[in-house]
Amino acid sequence: MKNIFITGVTGFLGTSIKSKLCSLDYQVVTAGRITNSYCDVEFDLEKPFDLVKKLKNIDVIIHSAAIVHVMKNKKMADEKYQKANYEATIELAKQAVAAGVKRFIFISSIKVNGETTTGRLPFSSSDLPLPKDAYGLSKAKAEEGLLDLAEKTGLEVVIIRPPLVYGPGVKANFASLVKLATKSMPLPFGSINNKRSFVFIDNITDFIVTTVNHPAAINQIWLISDDEDLSTSQLLRLIIEYSESKAFLFNVPQRFFVYLCRLLGKQNIAERLCGDLQVDIKHTKEALDWTPPYTVQQAIKKTVLSFINKN
Repeated sequence: MKNIFITGVTGFLGTSIKSKLCSLDYQVVTAGRITNSYCDVEFDLEKPFDLVKKLKNIDVIIHSAAIVHVMKNKKMADEKYQKANYEATIELAKQAVAAGVKRFIFISSIKVNGETTTGRLPFSSSDLPLPKDAYGLSKAKAEEGLLDLAEKTGLEVVIIRPPLVYGPGVKANFASLVKLATKSMPLPFGSINNKRSFVFIDNITDFIVTTVNHPAAINQIWLISDDEDLSTSQLLRLIIEYSESKAFLFNVPQRFFVYLCRLLGKQNIAERLCGDLQVDIKHTKEALDWTPPYTVQQAIKKTVLSFINKN
């Protein structure tokens, strides 16, 4: 029986990890910014902490807490990400070593690889890091620091780089796309034939639980996805189908759409909707004998039906 310490437990991913581990009868200690009925231990990435005593009987830490949202002030964003995602992560790992924790599972980000695979092969775990923003850089530095600590101390480090995670309760961009597709209106995305990797919340949670025990998981970087990439038009058609929406797609040349977004100063939207971002998980599947338990179709359907039932 392993005792597991989870950070970021009130977040979208952390909540799912806790639920899965508890269902498997693991002993779970949860950490969040405020101690309450859901969080056993106070842990704030932006404040000093000393958790050595709390970690004494812990076997595995799953570190999913992070500062994600981009701030407008670049200097402040750089400092905030550096302190929370890099410095606090390394400090937590050092305290884990001091407490005798055996394994440290770090939820990183595909942004360590870069922002797009348009015009190139899908990202792989062997690629050199090429982060383009402060968030991706902070995650890359944390990975480097953790692997260095593993080499010096024997701490077993597992690094997981997911693309966009979705599922029931998802917010931000994916939720906006679902909301758009469930309205009875024409949508000008029919000719967008890009390819993007996503990962369903239950798929990544299953993978994280796999790495808790797997002997081959340690001191490596793992890319994760649903193993079936979708274009924006394919994704929208699935949402429309499962929601039984009266929305429909019509064709507008992709280059025109990209040009319009750039004209309006929305290049980031054009990249998310039209650009490629693919990850290669062949190594992940073969090395850990793992496959996503849910298909893309099952995952999208579950996500859409949950959204409809809440609205």
